[in-house]
Amino acid sequence: MNGFMPDKKVEKKGVTGAIALKGGSYSLAITVIVLAILIVINVFASVLPANLTRYDISVTRLFSITSNTKAVVNALEKDVTIYWIVQADQEDEVIENLLSKYESLSDHIEVVKKNPDVYPTFASQYTSEEVMNNSLVVECGERNRFIGYDDIYLYEADMAAYGYDVSFDGEGAITSAIDYVVSEELPQVYLLEGHGEAELPETFRSQIERENMELTSFSLLNEDTVSEEADCVLIYAPSSDISEKEKTILSDYVSEGGKLMVLAGPTENGTLENLYALLADYGVEAVEGIVVEADREHFAFQEPYILLPDIAGSEVTDPLIEEHYYTIVPIAQGLKVQDENNTAVTELLTTSESAFSKTDGFALSTYEKEEGDIEGPFAAALSIDCGNEGQMIWISSSDFLNELYNAYSSGANLDLAMNALSSLTGEREAVAIRSKSLNYNYLTISDSAASLLKVLMIGVFPLVFVAVGIYVVVRRRRQNEPV
Repeated sequence: MNGFMPDKKVEKKGVTGAIALKGGSYSLAITVIVLAILIVINVFASVLPANLTRYDISVTRLFSITSNTKAVVNALEKDVTIYWIVQADQEDEVIENLLSKYESLSDHIEVVKKNPDVYPTFASQYTSEEVMNNSLVVECGERNRFIGYDDIYLYEADMAAYGYDVSFDGEGAITSAIDYVVSEELPQVYLLEGHGEAELPETFRSQIERENMELTSFSLLNEDTVSEEADCVLIYAPSSDISEKEKTILSDYVSEGGKLMVLAGPTENGTLENLYALLADYGVEAVEGIVVEADREHFAFQEPYILLPDIAGSEVTDPLIEEHYYTIVPIAQGLKVQDENNTAVTELLTTSESAFSKTDGFALSTYEKEEGDIEGPFAAALSIDCGNEGQMIWISSSDFLNELYNAYSSGANLDLAMNALSSLTGEREAVAIRSKSLNYNYLTISDSAASLLKVLMIGVFPLVFVAVGIYVVVRRRRQNEPV
């Protein structure tokens, strides 16, 4: 036939092209729709609170806030402003994340940036200190608190490593400041004086202030009662005994519902008889001398009088137990509970069975047990329910909060003392937020293990992968060969 015959190949190619064009248009439309959905999702996510869009996978939960903070923030009824004093492009990422979480938790919290280049005199309204970038001011009405950058990032001496431990205390500082500026009444701690008491260690005093307790020094020499304003009486490291009258006043105080915390150990003149007679009223005896440990696992630094006591579970000690901390108790007075069935007394820190008390006291010449020494075990700290909601917490060492021993305990001594004081004053748990360590934990291995790992990672594993690859290639080629 001479007529025109359509080329089937051309026809087929045209149909295929139409199908491809149609499929391409469909794919393009789907791509556009998916991109539009993703844009909408991103826009929606950008306006969500930070606590819903950011997740913390750090070991120390550095980018998270605790339930304690939530308890304080959720209870707010007043407006709080957090001024963030920082220059442009100098914002600390961790602080920025933390502040966004506070702001997202409550409508009563507002974070306002104040650039010192733009507002050079702003910070001087609140502090005379040198103001570093990323410092904060928390304000509510006429009350305010300045939080310096060096109050957020803390550096503490690490005696074991001859360096510094770095920790982040942003949450604790901010939550404490919020609680302070919205509170009308703060816990009152009365510090007894007149008996050669030692100065409070700076870390202890600072922590008391940080946890919003007001400290007032007082004397009972010219008083007949403890002031009704006192939420707790603190006796710290006296070098001489209290009088019979003072003992009676303090005894009446705790039996009528008062709270008493004592840190007092043996002195060069022996036992403080009137002070320790407060314990005798509740079936606790203070034995003569200085406690010495015979169990190597229960003393530190090769000094048997520096105790590493066992920690019993209680409201005061549980946080230390959970974090696997150990307290260090130097130069302690031995305490013995006379009746094992005495439910009013809770032993917090206890020695081993092999401990004994050297009756020679500060004049001891040997750590060996001698005739006349008193057998243990002993309590080095205890809590006593005095009835009518009265309570005593007693730590039988005057050096328990010494800066050196506290550093060696990684702050556990201070934590125990603050937990005790907080429980006595009725302070909310929400304020007691501990700092978060920024130190890295390194895995230490022996040289032989390191050599083995090098051989495996550099030699054995690569050779195994190469061998497997060669096997797979050869096998596939054999399968594709014609029969």
